[in-house]
Amino acid sequence: MGKRLYKTAKNAVVLFYRVMCFLFPVKKNRIVFDSSLGKSYAGNPRYIYECIVSNGYDMKWDCIWFYETEKYNIPGMSRQVRYGRLRYLYYMATAKVWVFDSRQPEFLIRRKGTYYIQTWHGTPLKKLALDMEDVFMVGEKDIDTYKELFVKNVHTWDYLISQNPFSTSTFRRAFDFKKEMLEIGYPRNDILLRENTPDDIRRYRKNLGLPLDKKVILYAPTFRDDEYSDDDHYQFHPQISFDLMQQQLGDEYVMIVKYHYLIMDSVDWSPYEGFIYHFDQSRDIAELYLVSDFLITDYSSVMFDYSILDRPMFFFAYDFYKYKNELRGFYFSYRGEMPGPISTTTEELIRDIKKYDPAVYREKAHRFREKYNSIDDGRASARVLELMDTLIPNKVPDLYFESE
Repeated sequence: MGKRLYKTAKNAVVLFYRVMCFLFPVKKNRIVFDSSLGKSYAGNPRYIYECIVSNGYDMKWDCIWFYETEKYNIPGMSRQVRYGRLRYLYYMATAKVWVFDSRQPEFLIRRKGTYYIQTWHGTPLKKLALDMEDVFMVGEKDIDTYKELFVKNVHTWDYLISQNPFSTSTFRRAFDFKKEMLEIGYPRNDILLRENTPDDIRRYRKNLGLPLDKKVILYAPTFRDDEYSDDDHYQFHPQISFDLMQQQLGDEYVMIVKYHYLIMDSVDWSPYEGFIYHFDQSRDIAELYLVSDFLITDYSSVMFDYSILDRPMFFFAYDFYKYKNELRGFYFSYRGEMPGPISTTTEELIRDIKKYDPAVYREKAHRFREKYNSIDDGRASARVLELMDTLIPNKVPDLYFESE
């Protein structure tokens, strides 16, 4: 009975979207944005939008942001619409430009006259889409169906942003992407190049409620494809001992914990009050990069962005062989390219932190930045704005904003 109701509701949503596409014209000045399927105001879409605002384009373009649960504190003349609701379908159907950082539901076919800018969400270390040999992710039945639907979705994209030449070649192959690649660096990294100053860092630390007299560790791991609950919510069971981290490092450091946006676990952090500061998926991680003194991650693409700051990185790869041989696999030698110590236990991680010598990893870090960050220059958002200015005519007959 439940499955029939779900199928009926889904069919109704698809029908409604198609009716919207039939009844309403594309609005020539309308742009829709979301990050992480409405879960955050962050990432590449955020910084593209804020570039629009800083240049005054929000006064002539109708900018719509989708949110999942609560509205965000967003600058400029945008409006916010609940993700997945009827108004969301209407604005998707009538937008001139879509700006998203992850795949949208497959029934949302891009209309003729609409342009889709897919910003994506990171340089790939772990294998993607057509390069994957198996799939363990939530809701995916088999690898062949997963690949077929993935490529079908990709073929709705008009533009795809790439951070570096490595990503460009990987995306072309793994996504079967045949349209225009924007190899311009990541808009979300503009802030790392423009606001990496003592005054800006101090301001962000105050806004985040972090102490100013301690160093800051950022722990930002990725999710595990096969770790999810019976209700299909991703979980995470990190093997790091927060007790030991607090015991050994708490006098000198505090620790920010920022999980992947797909992880929905509710964790009680109260035993670590004053040491661990947890920020959920709604927090833009770029601000956390700026306030931290070093990064701990595993296989997450955060490493490629964080390397711009030229700060220490530590790699806690407790499940290295399982991740490499069973879950995903890597595009390059993990042990060969990581520009920092690799540990498999909390004890090893703490030892690596205490004994860290930047000179040991200086050459590796330099090669890493040269390969993955050579294009990031603080102007990626401006380059997207220049493109959008060609897609949206300066003078159109329906430049108006509908009332709420």
